[in-house]
Amino acid sequence: MPSAPAVLPRARARLRRRTLTALLAVSTAAALTGCGPGAVVVEPAVDAANADCASAMLAMPGEISDQAQRETTSQATTAYGDPASLIVRCGVTPPEPTTDMCSRVNGVDWIIRETDQENRWKATTYGREPAFEVTFDTTVVASSTALIDLSSAVETVDQDRECLSVDETLEDAG
Repeated sequence: MPSAPAVLPRARARLRRRTLTALLAVSTAAALTGCGPGAVVVEPAVDAANADCASAMLAMPGEISDQAQRETTSQATTAYGDPASLIVRCGVTPPEPTTDMCSRVNGVDWIIRETDQENRWKATTYGREPAFEVTFDTTVVASSTALIDLSSAVETVDQDRECLSVDETLEDAG
């Protein structure tokens, strides 16, 4: 039976260097990954798989109000800041007509509501399907800044309804 070929000392040294280099690269990558903030856990919206959400998510800004964009755990979502001070979800159920405050910001209509959490507000697009929901900490990000910065990405989804002003609702009633 033929014996296995002998490994030459040079080849053995080269193999050892390559192995050590590979181990060093893997351990460095693991260390760097562990140093940064992890992905933000975000519940996906009911229509997160909508193709319009994918296009809009690709158009999201890399930073809002000095808060860097972060990776999230679910499709059609993004977050900003560490800890997350602003979370965007695409594919939420579009809101029905409401008497809640509705504001037009850079061509996008938003229904804005206070949440149960202190200093947290929620803005939901009106008249777009899929709809977007933005939850933000008002002590870190001003609503006007956030909604202006998000408007160009949100506008990639067509608007089919819009908010009415108080004057328009009074005219319709009269």
